[in-house]
Amino acid sequence: MSDKLFFRGTLILTFTGLASRIMGFFYRIFLSHTIGAQGVGIYQLTLPVHGIILAAAGMGIQAAISRLCASFTALEKEKESRNTLLLGMFLSGAVSLLLSAGVYLNADFIAGELLKEARTVSLLRILSFSFPLSALHSCVNSFYYARKKTGLPAFIQLLEQTSRIGSTYMIYLVLLSGGKEITPMIAAGGALFSEIAATAACFLALGVDFSRENYHPLSGLWRQPRNPGSVLSSLKEIGEIAVPHSANRLLLTVLSGIEMVLIPQQLLLAGMTQTDALAVYGIFTGMALPLILFPATITNSASVMLMPSVARMDALGDQKQIRHVTDQTFFLCMFLGFLCGSGFFLFGPFLGTLLFHSQTAGTYIRYLSFSCPFLYTNTMLASILQGLGRPGRCLIHSAAGILIRIFSVVFMIPAIGIRGYFYGIFLGELLLSLLHVKALKFPYRQAGDNRL
Repeated sequence: MSDKLFFRGTLILTFTGLASRIMGFFYRIFLSHTIGAQGVGIYQLTLPVHGIILAAAGMGIQAAISRLCASFTALEKEKESRNTLLLGMFLSGAVSLLLSAGVYLNADFIAGELLKEARTVSLLRILSFSFPLSALHSCVNSFYYARKKTGLPAFIQLLEQTSRIGSTYMIYLVLLSGGKEITPMIAAGGALFSEIAATAACFLALGVDFSRENYHPLSGLWRQPRNPGSVLSSLKEIGEIAVPHSANRLLLTVLSGIEMVLIPQQLLLAGMTQTDALAVYGIFTGMALPLILFPATITNSASVMLMPSVARMDALGDQKQIRHVTDQTFFLCMFLGFLCGSGFFLFGPFLGTLLFHSQTAGTYIRYLSFSCPFLYTNTMLASILQGLGRPGRCLIHSAAGILIRIFSVVFMIPAIGIRGYFYGIFLGELLLSLLHVKALKFPYRQAGDNRL
């Protein structure tokens, strides 16, 4: 990937991400004023379920689409690239449909036994319809990332966020005009409508693209007399990449989900009421944390473009350039983290009161500010490790960081409250940075080494 394409793609994704996050902040402010901190907390409880479904049904297949389509595009095999996309979409859609049906039919069990909050039942049933749509349009985004075309994914991201905010507000107005209670259902309904809009736009874009290239999906996918086993071969290629990647992502998502679900329960052991525990959880996950992660838009966008660039350098054996890129990435991200962390520490209470009308949110922002340098740096270092073909090492590092946070949830929150979890976040991100730096400083370069 050329520097020009890298920076152009990064700029497009960065500006799109910033715009999306700005809209997201106003959206969260709106939710905090309409359904309250407790309502935000109830809705946030359902997000781990969404993450687990997508990790199982989509993330591995999306990685396979991105990698295989990039290879086919480089070899000017456009037909094979599109065939791979369609097969990936079929697999991802089928798996997500099965899992969505499981969530819908077992919503009572999931809400009562796993999430420990009966009021999430209706939210889970609404969101279950969005899971297949999310998986499908994520596959399409991966296809265009592989072709170094970030314009469509950027547009879809903005469309999705705009649809979420607009539809949530419309549902709110309808309920308000009817004199009905405003509940977290408006957020779930907005999420569903946003996925419908994003998926429709993706299918429209694909239709135009396929028509322009004179590609007919059914004939392109099945009528290949010279190689009748090509479909099975493509399925095998996708599976070889998707299965281990999905297993890694699923494990991390399950661990993160356990962490999020445990927080309100452990707050109860710290002496809080159910209402207060959900309010604290909502302030942390729906207000303070998104603000802290706002500058990460830059690092997240750059990491999407950095991974294939590092993979190319690794294939060429340019270790000197990889080391240069790694050093530059580390110091720039650390600088960004210290700069933003200092700002959040100094102005956290002011921002919490101004944006969310919550002094508690301001206190949480100040606590989280200490983790900023490591939060922003870890995203980029993990991308470099992925580009070097070491997803297993990333999994081990990330699991270690999450386990430290889970330890803080289980043992420190009951003792000293939510403050104990902030200590766990800081220690987990610090350990993750140290492990990433060690792995990149002493890479495995021996012949035959699979480089975990």
